[in-house]
Amino acid sequence: MSQANHNKPQKPKTKKSDLNSYARYSSIAIQMVIIIGVGTFIGVKLDEYFPNEHKLYTLILSLSSVILSMVYVIRRIIASS
Repeated sequence: MSQANHNKPQKPKTKKSDLNSYARYSSIAIQMVIIIGVGTFIGVKLDEYFPNEHKLYTLILSLSSVILSMVYVIRRIIASS
């Protein structure tokens, strides 16, 4: 068994890498809010145009946009790892 990986010195984190991580994750959060906002807005407009008793378009599109944004975030985090 080789333990060569355990003997390598690890690079200390720099401020620049911390800022890059912060910028990456904050942009993902902003995109998540935009996806949810657009989906909900479209649902509200569809409910205004096609009225129904339970505001189904808003409910379905807002829930779908939350699921879509979560999938998007998970894929971005996995891709950046």
